[in-house]
Amino acid sequence: MVRFLNVSMRYPTGHEALKDVSFHLRPGSFHFLTGPSGAGKTSILKLIYRAESASEGAVLVQGRNVEQMTPAQLPSLRRSIGVIFQDYKLLYDRSVFDNVALAMEVAGHNPERIPGQVSRTLESVGLTERMYHNPIALSGGEQQRVAIARATVNRPPLVIADEPTGNLDREMGRKIMTLFHNLHQQGITVLLATHDLDLAAELAHPQISMVDGILTSVPTSAQP
Repeated sequence: MVRFLNVSMRYPTGHEALKDVSFHLRPGSFHFLTGPSGAGKTSILKLIYRAESASEGAVLVQGRNVEQMTPAQLPSLRRSIGVIFQDYKLLYDRSVFDNVALAMEVAGHNPERIPGQVSRTLESVGLTERMYHNPIALSGGEQQRVAIARATVNRPPLVIADEPTGNLDREMGRKIMTLFHNLHQQGITVLLATHDLDLAAELAHPQISMVDGILTSVPTSAQP
């Protein structure tokens, strides 16, 4: 599903965000990407959906080298990946329902199919009673659930998340982690970046660990 082959990433300033990173996420797997702030976790996620480019090595997603994709090919790549950000990135001039529906509209789904799919997805994250509220009126945990619904309404084969519990209390963090566990149970490949080792340990999925842009531990399940 995702393969990094000797990937390094340097910024124009000379800072090396990633150093010779190699791992393999197989279809249907769930891995945590762990490490302190600044370890390189976000850089790895950005390379997967080509928000950034590698300086060396290859990044393969579903067998395609994303570094060789043309700008015209990138929308197709990004539609196949559900991306969940720590700061939610919701649109506050639209309702919860419309935030999620927009993902289906952009993907070109039949308009007649959208309302039912959006409603079912919001029900799966416990937001049926909030679907016509403005996101700004929701709690942080509820906004994160909207972001998860938006990222998964198109049923992408791969979901990646950047510190999705970073702004939440422990109990809400557990609930959000359970949502990701449920996605994995549906056969979706999940890569979840977090610095909260205790919360990651509760789900007991394998951890890919990083420090200063270097992989310090790659489980057998993610060996390249």
